[in-house]
Amino acid sequence: MSSFKSTIERIRALENERKNLLLEIEELKKMADAKAKALESEINMLRDEVKSLRALLSGEDLEADSASKKRK
Repeated sequence: MSSFKSTIERIRALENERKNLLLEIEELKKMADAKAKALESEINMLRDEVKSLRALLSGEDLEADSASKKRK
């Protein structure tokens, strides 16, 4: 009979651990999703910055060309 009781206790403990692990998995999934969203946002900001810098530099190239033409 004590073997049966210990088996029941072990099953309850394992079910409780399973429940806790499933909760932890869900929490970790939420954290991973939030991190992915933050990285996407950062990448989009960096892409915008690259576009702005390219536009700025191409505008400077145009200004440099026109300034050198005026000097001639």
